[in-house]
Amino acid sequence: MYHAIVRRRITNAFAGLSAGSIDAITDELAPDAVHYFVGTHALSGTRRTPDAIRAWYERLLRLLQGIRFTVHEVRVSGWPWRTQVEAIWTETNYGTDGVQTSAEGVNLIEVRWGKVTSVRIYPDTAMLERTLQRIAAKGTAEALAAPITS
Repeated sequence: MYHAIVRRRITNAFAGLSAGSIDAITDELAPDAVHYFVGTHALSGTRRTPDAIRAWYERLLRLLQGIRFTVHEVRVSGWPWRTQVEAIWTETNYGTDGVQTSAEGVNLIEVRWGKVTSVRIYPDTAMLERTLQRIAAKGTAEALAAPITS
């Protein structure tokens, strides 16, 4: 039963983000959550404060406009004091230039007592970097900005 609840909350968070709601994600986070995105680009890096995490999601929605997630599988293991979640997904977006791209990825999430304490995001970085380069070349300077870190 507990695993089903966690699975539903994670799936709902992705659905909320797909609808443009940053709160759907941030409401699930513990105040000291760590948010990591692999790579060396405008969306990469580690964030350790709620403000930096919110700023990152704001940037994500600005750069990858119309982003939508299809969650294929959510695997949950562990107990309420240390739950591990793997969310396997495909995302589609239109960038800032209206060109549709799609990529796959996985989030590795740790939940402790009902709050997300760690999110590690591993997308298709080659596709993402091509998208960021493309939209930067068409005038979106933020696509080449320094990562938001804290």
